[in-house]
Amino acid sequence: MKTLLKSNQSYIALIFLLTIILFMSIMIAVTIGSTSISITEVYNVLINEIKSHISQGMIRDIIIYIRLPRLILAVAVGMGLAVSGVVMQAIVKNPIADPYILGVSSGASLGATIAIMLGIGTMFGTNYLGVMGCIGAFVVSMAVLILSNVGGRSNSIKLLLAGMALSSLCSAFSSFIIYIAPDKDGMMTITYWLMGSLAGAEWSSIVIILPIVIISTIFFWTQYRVLNLMLLGDEVAVTLGVELHKYRNLFLLISSLMIGFVVYSSGIIGFVGLIIPHFVRFLVGTDHKKLIPLSALAGSILLIWADVLSRTLVPKNELPIGILISMIGAPFFIYLMSKKSYGFGGNK
Repeated sequence: MKTLLKSNQSYIALIFLLTIILFMSIMIAVTIGSTSISITEVYNVLINEIKSHISQGMIRDIIIYIRLPRLILAVAVGMGLAVSGVVMQAIVKNPIADPYILGVSSGASLGATIAIMLGIGTMFGTNYLGVMGCIGAFVVSMAVLILSNVGGRSNSIKLLLAGMALSSLCSAFSSFIIYIAPDKDGMMTITYWLMGSLAGAEWSSIVIILPIVIISTIFFWTQYRVLNLMLLGDEVAVTLGVELHKYRNLFLLISSLMIGFVVYSSGIIGFVGLIIPHFVRFLVGTDHKKLIPLSALAGSILLIWADVLSRTLVPKNELPIGILISMIGAPFFIYLMSKKSYGFGGNK
């Protein structure tokens, strides 16, 4: 297996570098937008907030209530998608897996369709669309887990087949609901939500989502030995005294919870959980002890700058971030395939 950075010193240096890039990305990105704000103004506003010297003015409101929440949410979403991508690829032993491979996106789409077209879930308040999408994603994930255990213990193949079956079922129900309840405005709302956006970022939801993503990431980091064994397969793991079945179920449950909250806050954003793990494997290999923290940092940085581009590329309009990520991610992934580096860390 060929990797670019082989020594522990290189790995530590890369962690340090990406952490600095992440911090600088936040500080620079918060200045970019329709209203020009200098880094000095951002610094002064943040210092006043930390010291509880609450100032008034348009600049403060833009920083504290609009741009900074979007950027912190971008960190949470990017981290969640990248880490879930790493975990899903290990769970199903498939290098082209992403966080949505087990039907999560179809479940979220069905939940959003039910919310818009049938008006179910309005009791959840103004963000009922995101809540129903989150519920749909989580319910389908649990259904995949249950179905894959029917007739014997689940394995990577049964998980993939169960995910494909339930994904097709959810898509069929979504299409059926749209067919029997024609609503052009509703269809546009669903379509835009499925394209992904960070425009609805609020501190009230970030204080829930960010800790969940960070705690889940730390948990998966502590389980790097098990994730490494998953790439070797159940037979090898059993000879080493490790039963992967219970870990696979637990990891799927936690990953689905994390993705459910990501879907709730940002809709469906693809490719992050696919390209980031491959990019990081190219740098440091398949060891999840290195792969998970680096993927978390790289995913956060990618989403920050994707959000900046999504709200600045088209004047006086916002491009859905899911479209932008796909436009960037698809050519990048094609390049990886052409270099034969799309396997688990090296030439296949």
